[in-house]
Amino acid sequence: MSLPMTNDNTAVSLVDVSTYLPGDAIGADYYAQFADSDDLRDNLMFRAPRFRHHVAPDETAIDMVERAAAGLIERHGADVVTGADVLITHTQLPDMPFYGGGGGMAHRLGMKPNWVIDLHNGGCAAFVLGLKLARNLLTSGEGHTALIAVAQNAAGQIFEQETIRRKAQASVPGDGAAVGLVTLSDSSPILDVECRTYGEYAGDMTISVDPPRKWWAAGPGEGCIGFTESKITKVLARGNRQVPEVSYAVCDRIGMQPKDVDLLVTNQPNRVFLRNWREALELPAERHVDTFDECGNLFAAGIPVNLDRAISDGRVKAGDTVLMSAFAHAGDFAGAAAVRWGGRV
Repeated sequence: MSLPMTNDNTAVSLVDVSTYLPGDAIGADYYAQFADSDDLRDNLMFRAPRFRHHVAPDETAIDMVERAAAGLIERHGADVVTGADVLITHTQLPDMPFYGGGGGMAHRLGMKPNWVIDLHNGGCAAFVLGLKLARNLLTSGEGHTALIAVAQNAAGQIFEQETIRRKAQASVPGDGAAVGLVTLSDSSPILDVECRTYGEYAGDMTISVDPPRKWWAAGPGEGCIGFTESKITKVLARGNRQVPEVSYAVCDRIGMQPKDVDLLVTNQPNRVFLRNWREALELPAERHVDTFDECGNLFAAGIPVNLDRAISDGRVKAGDTVLMSAFAHAGDFAGAAAVRWGGRV
């Protein structure tokens, strides 16, 4: 459904997005050979995708972002990237614990931005949070162009540890990266963004190590996400509620029903969430991008990778309204954004 052009003289647009998936696709049989007894193996949360991609052992988040940016450079020229005023980044597993990857990414891309901001609280909804932050900075006069760079790199590192890859949770994540190009223009306007923090749930995602220790402390045992049946039930309930809530909030403000959007793009933790979100928003499967069986759970890279896939496959055309929505971690953050897609140059 097409909407009238905005009268806002400082409209901000998501002009393009380019992505990167590392290495060859890894099939589900890879994990089947390591499968061990696991109380959660039959849980709906951990039904494995057919394929996923893993970062190489020596591949950094900066490498991934550089490779993801190649599509933008090819289509828009190197100057668009090197001359960007703002760089907003999110890395699922920072290469160094004491500082974010934004500075290194800016250097690798040849940028000298006025703003370099590393996000972590956005989690799987970090791309939406990045859109809101980029729009606010650009409309306040802090520049003309922003890049939003996200890297999911935990699958081939955390979940590929020798004792962790035996667990049901290990077969679900996949790795990937994306870079979005945001500019002051009305070519592909960001119509609205809703971000909500649910701080009361922030402590519900934990690292599990046996025997217990601080994540940074030396000792035996490899760390993974501390899932239990009780935690999974809570996360399912929160995700099923939060994504529709932020989606409806955005749609209400832009004057349309979710069922009328042309394309829904979400994060993709598992098939259950994907189905439940479609049903809650009354959308058919063909209007909801889903690469779960090809890429697995891409965390923050899920939305931009799926959007890029939809654009490349011709599933979204100029004038279409695209709704992006996601929740993060154990439900401590959720966000949604609507864009009137202007077409890829």
